[in-house]
Amino acid sequence: MLFRSWAQTADAHWPDVARVRDHVGVAHLVVTRHALVREVLTDPATYRPDNALDAVTPIPVAALRVLAGHRFRLPPTLANNGGASHPAIRAIVADALHPTRVAAQRPWLTDLVRERVGGIAATLDAGGSVDLYARLAADLPLLVLARLVELPDAPVGAVKAFARAALELFWAPLDADRQQALAAEVGRFHRVLREFAATGGGLAGSLRAAGHPPDVVVGALFFLLVAGQETTSQFLTLLLHRLTGEPAVLAGLRDGTVPVADVVEEGLRLEPPIVTWRRVAAVDTTLGGTAVPAGTSIVLWLARAGRDPATVDAPDEFRPGQRGSRRHLAFGAGAHRCVGDQLARMEAAVVVTETAPLLDGVSVLRPPWCPDNLTFRMPDAFVVRRR
Repeated sequence: MLFRSWAQTADAHWPDVARVRDHVGVAHLVVTRHALVREVLTDPATYRPDNALDAVTPIPVAALRVLAGHRFRLPPTLANNGGASHPAIRAIVADALHPTRVAAQRPWLTDLVRERVGGIAATLDAGGSVDLYARLAADLPLLVLARLVELPDAPVGAVKAFARAALELFWAPLDADRQQALAAEVGRFHRVLREFAATGGGLAGSLRAAGHPPDVVVGALFFLLVAGQETTSQFLTLLLHRLTGEPAVLAGLRDGTVPVADVVEEGLRLEPPIVTWRRVAAVDTTLGGTAVPAGTSIVLWLARAGRDPATVDAPDEFRPGQRGSRRHLAFGAGAHRCVGDQLARMEAAVVVTETAPLLDGVSVLRPPWCPDNLTFRMPDAFVVRRR
């Protein structure tokens, strides 16, 4: 269940809090109810974020040596930082992703998406098939993020490979050989980030100017490249795939009766790219009537919380604008709520607006496939053609 939880979100048999052991025998408390998930996320004193980036498959010595050879470190910076430094680091990152700065990117992004959709439409009109992940969704969030925070000039393919390798290394069930290969890829790119963090402008320069040490600058860039763009490209792929099976929603988008913003929120509720997140109990406590000893690993089932019938009218139906649709926890909640939520929403709104007319006439040749992972969906190729 833990590593394909998106496939079980509609299963009605889960209790509010369940004890589950993972593939290496570690026990977790899986929290399924919206109110309880939110309770944990908004109480960082009782439930700390320290384990958010811990590898779910313990990294063996050989792979650790590879990482050490690249001087790889992930100090508490953003998602895994429950200390006093978190608010200041978060404020600098949030300023880089301020809604005003995000909105300024919309015209440029709209032009780029329209250009791509035009090329996709031409291929489809000629009878060809198109991978919408590769041709549209894969690199868009990275290109926007690079403009906002002045990321280093690196080949898009290399950044995407690094991000997906990191998501696999830290959140997937793996064997030792695969861990060592992933450690080499992640370590190599970490070296590139370290060099940029020492001299780069934009966000890196702002963090340095505020007195944050090099490891913190690298950690912030690392997390942004993993969570700040890869999750959005995943969401775009998942949402576009979902919309191919929602003709009434596409018709509503076409005639203006269904707002794009409502479609994006309902997509975040039903098809979140981040399906779980972790916390660790700092003290002995009780959650939903279940005793939680200090040190317990807690898995917050965000995707299932979005389908809680206590929160939303039609939990398993794609109904943009329905009661509770916007109460999803796709971006988390509390002090560690995603700082890039407005950026992801803007990107999704542009892509849905420009792509909806094209989706209305396609059939799916190959739906996205997602590998086993505790937290991230990581869809791959999504191939369509004209009906």
